[in-house]
Amino acid sequence: MKAIEISRPGGPEVLRLVERPMPEPGPDEVLIRVAAAGVNRPDVMQRRGLYPPPPGASDIPGLEVVGTVAALGGEVTRWRPGDQVCALLTGGGYAEYCVASAALCLPIPEGLDLVQAAAIPETYFTVWDNVLERGRLQPGERFLVHGGAGGIGTTAIQLARELRRAEIYTTCGSDAKCRFCRRLGAAAAIDYRQRDFADEIARLTGGEGVNLILDIVGGPYFQRNLKSLAVAGRLVIIAVQGGPKAEVNLLPIFLKRLTVTGATLRPRPVREKAAIAGQLRKHVWPLLAAGRVRPIVHATLPLAEAAEAHRLLEKGEVIGKIVLLV
Repeated sequence: MKAIEISRPGGPEVLRLVERPMPEPGPDEVLIRVAAAGVNRPDVMQRRGLYPPPPGASDIPGLEVVGTVAALGGEVTRWRPGDQVCALLTGGGYAEYCVASAALCLPIPEGLDLVQAAAIPETYFTVWDNVLERGRLQPGERFLVHGGAGGIGTTAIQLARELRRAEIYTTCGSDAKCRFCRRLGAAAAIDYRQRDFADEIARLTGGEGVNLILDIVGGPYFQRNLKSLAVAGRLVIIAVQGGPKAEVNLLPIFLKRLTVTGATLRPRPVREKAAIAGQLRKHVWPLLAAGRVRPIVHATLPLAEAAEAHRLLEKGEVIGKIVLLV
């Protein structure tokens, strides 16, 4: 099969199209003939050598795909060859074929095409786990999501809007992205290149702050995140795009009774991710079928142009997701 290989850690140019042996499904896995694969920030980090695949996972990048079940492991009873599914992976998505845990495959939501379905698993699993479960977002709460125009951000805005009727704030890197996020449901979008988001959150909330923050930046935002939280607020960190280190004043944490937590999805046990899949099927798939939420696809590119997809993502001008067509 054709696949995209990371020849060495580095820039987008290290991604190359190669021939690889077709993978074989394990007992509880399915083999998928890939139609399209989503491109995500963790793929970029893996390419740079900063996010290695967990033990046993494919070294081929790609954490989400859509396609057709081509073969079954011996213990799989839920799926049949020919079924169309979207799937969350631990790796291997940038290829003509990949294997996925049968428990982490989901049917394509009614009314969505293959490209849209390819843009669902990684971001929707992540947002459900970190906003609805770990972050415990409650109805009507104030919610700040950093990077609102990205794949995670656009998903978080929509799910917080539909499932919790939250008062949503976001940070973005341009006026165009801010406008898009407001159309998507954000009460306010802050251009972080022009204004300090902590000062703006204080102004917008009358000094009260927000109840939950979903952060992808890390160290440079940590102290301002604490400042922006309300009493008993929660900070969930899921990425450190700005770096992992920060000099911290701990006083706000105990004076305001704050909770600071974080998670990464990829290395977690299948049973935990399968539980998230069940919640998505029950609560989010009906919203997708009804058109109340939707994956935002910025562009599609052929698999062979994976390097260009990474270049686009790193330029910071993408709204939503990039999808590779296989």
